[in-house]
Amino acid sequence: MTWDKRLFDLFFVTLLIVILGPILLGLLIWLLLKEGRPIFYVAERMKGVDQPFLLWKLRTMTVVDTDSGVSGGDKAARVTPTGAWLRSKRLDEFPQLWNILRGDLSFVGPRPPLRQYVEANPEIYSQVLKSRPGVTGIASIVYHRHEAALLARCDTPAETDAVYSRTCVPTKARLDLIYQRHQNMCYDFDLVFQTIGNLFRRDR
Repeated sequence: MTWDKRLFDLFFVTLLIVILGPILLGLLIWLLLKEGRPIFYVAERMKGVDQPFLLWKLRTMTVVDTDSGVSGGDKAARVTPTGAWLRSKRLDEFPQLWNILRGDLSFVGPRPPLRQYVEANPEIYSQVLKSRPGVTGIASIVYHRHEAALLARCDTPAETDAVYSRTCVPTKARLDLIYQRHQNMCYDFDLVFQTIGNLFRRDR
């Protein structure tokens, strides 16, 4: 990560924590009263081919003893009504401000993958993860809805894994590498504002 990108992240994460801190605190209390514990979902993700970290999100699904792989139609019944609302506003990603502060994530970059997909596709992720993973990015903006639609049609974990591995991984990698070739601070600003704009359009 370049020094200017890191300064960009630190400046805006500090600003958002100051501005949104009271909102986040109120959201946590509301979730605790409505859904109970745990409030957070913490799971391993990769920021390099051999660099795991713990990604923080607000919990949007019922808890099970074992949970692995990406979310598809096979997990749809576990998404709570509150969780569905949080996901639609991307509020479940608020805690990733902590990951940005720690340097695990940037605001803009490829979404951090699960270890199993990095190990299965080392040639792809050795290139993609030259960029620091981010909360949003070109693949999130361009491909997220199509990916969600593809995975929603999957009825079993095996089917979800097959669709994600064969279709989603290479498609998102191509988009992430486009970002990597053109990355600069103006492009990052543009992608952040596109993400915000998409949220408002989704509300309408």
